[in-house]
Amino acid sequence: MTTDRSALSSKRVALISGASRGIGKSIAERLAAEGWLISAGMRDVNTSWLSAPHLTCPFDAVDPASETAWVARTMELFGRIDAVILSAGIMIPGSILETEDADLERMFQINVRSPTRLVKTAWSALAAGGRGRVVLLSSMSGKRVKSARSGPYAITKFAVTGLAAAIRRTGWNDGIRSIVVCPSFVATDMTSNVDGWAPEEMTQPVDIAAMIAATLDLPNAASVSELCFTCQDEDMV
Repeated sequence: MTTDRSALSSKRVALISGASRGIGKSIAERLAAEGWLISAGMRDVNTSWLSAPHLTCPFDAVDPASETAWVARTMELFGRIDAVILSAGIMIPGSILETEDADLERMFQINVRSPTRLVKTAWSALAAGGRGRVVLLSSMSGKRVKSARSGPYAITKFAVTGLAAAIRRTGWNDGIRSIVVCPSFVATDMTSNVDGWAPEEMTQPVDIAAMIAATLDLPNAASVSELCFTCQDEDMV
């Protein structure tokens, strides 16, 4: 099937990692329903739920070459990138005394370094439209350390929160705005084994997707820098 690029040129394009499931999938579904074109990066493209005119590209957060190829393919097909939404991430439980260097490095690679590279690779496309948007999925663990065994994960998520601020400072004059999203427990695979919590008691991915979609429509002069979600009584610091 041949895609008519001219027919797509008026549609906004979102580059989304982690779109195969969970929060990332809910964001992609919401934006697609609102008329966005989705370019999803997935480790296994054979598991993609997307179909034309949307795009699925191979993407591995530990392989910088796949990030470059993904952005290039998106520009080749759509000619623009209006938002980069970074939803892929991992958590390896363990305190700072238990976590091996390799585990911490893997979390940093997937949670921090890959998002940084993707944004840099897509930067010129984001700036070209004058209102590029970057959404980074962090966590309430990017604002506080809930438990000892979530400490190393929190270190990487604090870094994600800092990355969002760095993107906002760097891209402000080019119309690039960044949003860091900090949920507590969300009903996804990552929280499926949390003791004492049923999925319906947690924040739902579709609700996070709705709020993100709303912020993407705001003008540059109404920039939302942080979205926090919680399903429990806790300080939102």
